[in-house]
Amino acid sequence: MSEYQYYEFQAIDQPLDKEAMDALRNLSSRAQITPTGFINEYNYGDFKGTPLKLMAAYFDAFLYVANWGTREFMLKVPLRLVNYDLVKEYCGGESVTAYRKGENVIFQFTSDTDEPEWEEGNGWLSSLLALRSDILNGDYRCLYFGWLYCAQMEEFEDDEMEPSVPPNLGNLNDSLVTFVDFLRIDNDLVAVAAQNSASTKVFHMVDKEALGAWISNIPDREKDDVVLRLIQGHDPHLGAELLQRYRNRMGENQDGRTIVERRSVNELIAKGKIYAAERKKRIAEKKAKEAARIVRKKAVVREKYLNELGKREDQVWKQIDELIDTKRPSDYDSAVQLLVDLRELGIKRGKEKSFLERLEGIREKHRRKPSLIERLKKADLIK
Repeated sequence: MSEYQYYEFQAIDQPLDKEAMDALRNLSSRAQITPTGFINEYNYGDFKGTPLKLMAAYFDAFLYVANWGTREFMLKVPLRLVNYDLVKEYCGGESVTAYRKGENVIFQFTSDTDEPEWEEGNGWLSSLLALRSDILNGDYRCLYFGWLYCAQMEEFEDDEMEPSVPPNLGNLNDSLVTFVDFLRIDNDLVAVAAQNSASTKVFHMVDKEALGAWISNIPDREKDDVVLRLIQGHDPHLGAELLQRYRNRMGENQDGRTIVERRSVNELIAKGKIYAAERKKRIAEKKAKEAARIVRKKAVVREKYLNELGKREDQVWKQIDELIDTKRPSDYDSAVQLLVDLRELGIKRGKEKSFLERLEGIREKHRRKPSLIERLKKADLIK
């Protein structure tokens, strides 16, 4: 199998300037470089740059896919806009890491598999980018899922307790569904994790009237500072910062944690296996019921067909003779199928003996037609 590697970086908060683009071009002569992104595919060789360093210097998101099974995803957000103490709870495994880089924190998620399949990298990052806004809005579900993947990969001791459980684990948006798929997290384990997750309002939704009242009470000096920062345009996260201040002021739980009894890694994994077994059992039972329903439906249709056939039995015997006389293989097949139907009808009506007598007459009449005789034997009509 040939080698395949895919690298994609995305600049969201601030576009790349010429100096940055020139520096990136020195790392790759073939890459697609724009003010907002860097994409390169390798079928041989390797990338000269270090993704983590490039994230710290230029980019806000990164994705890597290799055909030997490695997948990697990074997000960078301002450190001041996350609950770093909580972040550390989620990022304690080998596959999920949080790096403090100056005024930012970079989340790195890595997934490997022993049974790789060829996977194109294009399209993954655009489906995952919304997770960055989720984090900035206090939605840490992707971080919890990162911890869950580490538990799945046996990176913790059995008695280690899970971190704070975010709400709405049972109601995932498209980006989170893609994230679970990208990291290869066991969906049964996700379902078990969601059992301790409350359902709450969407994180980014706020009461407009309450927000307006809060804004009207902001001191004029602070408002002037906000307007100045807005005009200067140097802070793309001004809105997220103000919303956090509003939520803290209103007493809202910014990170959405729910107070529930935490489960150990061993308990989660064990419950995941039980859930998987029960799910497979439910699927098997559903398939069995559906199969039985189809059998019943076919039986009803068959019964109706045989009843209609019985009303014109003499005409059917005549039709069989006509089909055989054509000496065409396809007509032989049609004749044999009609004979099979008449046999079933004869058994159903207790007239099998009469059927066999007429069948023997056909056999004797057409004994010199080996192709027909072979078809009759194959249909188990004669020996």
